Amino acid sequence: MGEYDGIRVRADLLGLYETPVLHGHLADSQALTAALAAAIRAKRAADPGIARSNVGGWHSATDMLGTAGMGWGGPAAATLAETAVKMCKRLSWFEGRDAASYEWTVRMWANVSPAGALNMSHAHPGVLWAAVFYVDMGTPPAEGEAGGELFFEDPRAPVPYMRLPGFRLVGTDGQPQPIERRVVTRVGDLVVFPAWTRHGVRPHLGTGDRISVAMNIDVKA
Repeated sequence: MGEYDGIRVRADLLGLYETPVLHGHLADSQALTAALAAAIRAKRAADPGIARSNVGGWHSATDMLGTAGMGWGGPAAATLAETAVKMCKRLSWFEGRDAASYEWTVRMWANVSPAGALNMSHAHPGVLWAAVFYVDMGTPPAEGEAGGELFFEDPRAPVPYMRLPGFRLVGTDGQPQPIERRVVTRVGDLVVFPAWTRHGVRPHLGTGDRISVAMNIDVKA
């Protein structure tokens, strides 16, 4: 080493490629959630649903909104879709064109998760944004965790994690970054995120049904 013993490194740690996730709450949404819950329970009673990422729960077809807001979700579903699109417009930038000038589209469906149900990790390819609105959280257990959290996976993590499970990237805060981020939600919460982000729902550990409304949101080019 000798003559090189005095070398020091001066560097800045940069955080690259931020992934925006909006976690908001709809104020005074009791009437909206009640209307959605009634529509979803009625649909579930009459329709066996479909299989997607759901395990142990009920997943409706993606026709809740219908055409021109006339689907089985009724006016409440149309209002929720309008609200979610407003949030997506705030989070979107298009070169040479205003986000409001596009025609935005929404596909909507419902998830009902009884005790023990979950949603496997998945993404929503082919659209810009995904969103989920919480209608009913069920009843948490008397003790312990309630479960049912929405979680997001770090898309950079799988390859190094499979090779070295204990490896983590150090973030700009100097701390090891988690490979998964859980979001604790309540009735009336709306979460909007890029549709390519892998996500899922942890098992519902309480009683009663957890009810949520999911959306795929896109623009017509």
